[in-house]
Amino acid sequence: MPTPHEPVYAQLMTGISPADPALAFPFIGGRPCLDFVATLGRRHATPLERLPDPAALARWFAEAGLAVDDEPARVTARELADARVLREALYRVVRGAMAGQRPEAADVELVNAAAARPDLAPQLGTQPWSARQPVRAALATVARDAVLLVRGPLLERVKKCENPDCSLLFLDDSQARRRRWCSMERCGNLAKVAGYRSRSRAAPAR
Repeated sequence: MPTPHEPVYAQLMTGISPADPALAFPFIGGRPCLDFVATLGRRHATPLERLPDPAALARWFAEAGLAVDDEPARVTARELADARVLREALYRVVRGAMAGQRPEAADVELVNAAAARPDLAPQLGTQPWSARQPVRAALATVARDAVLLVRGPLLERVKKCENPDCSLLFLDDSQARRRRWCSMERCGNLAKVAGYRSRSRAAPAR
C-alpha cells in the first residue's frame, strides 16, 4: 500500500504529465511536506509556480501517493488558493525552525488548523486511502507531516541544497550526514561540472 513517503507517479496512474518539463514535480525532499513546498521553485530568484491551476494540484496528489483513488482529485480554485497559502506557511515554519527561530503566530495557526482536519485514512484493498474531502484530507496529511518534522529529532537533518541556483529543502538520510545537494542528478553533477570548468580556467596554460 502506498504511503506519503512513496510517490506514485501520475503518468502511470492517469496518463497526465506537464507540457513544460520545468513544471515536473521534484520528489527528492524525503518528506511529503518538503516535497510539497518544492512545488514553488526558484524561490531565490523569479519563483516558478508548479501549481498554476487546480489540475496541477490534483496531479501532485497523484504523484505524491496522496490520491484517494486512480482518478485525479477534483480540485476547486478555492482549494488551490488555500493549498498555496498553506504551502508558504509550511515553508516559513520549516525554514524558521531550521534557523532556530520562533515561527509567526499566523503561520502556526494556519498549519495547526490544517493539521487538525481529518486526514487520509489508510485502506486495505485497491484504494490506498479514504476521505470524505480528499483535497482537504491530503493537505491535512501534509500539514501533520510538517508538524511532526518540526517537532521531532529529524529537523536537524533538514538541509537546503548548496547549489546557489536551487532552493529545494531535503532530509539528509545519508549515513555520514554529509549530503550537500538536493540530488546528484539535479544539482550535484552541475556543481561538479562548474568546479571542473573553474579549475580548468584557473590552471596556467602549458
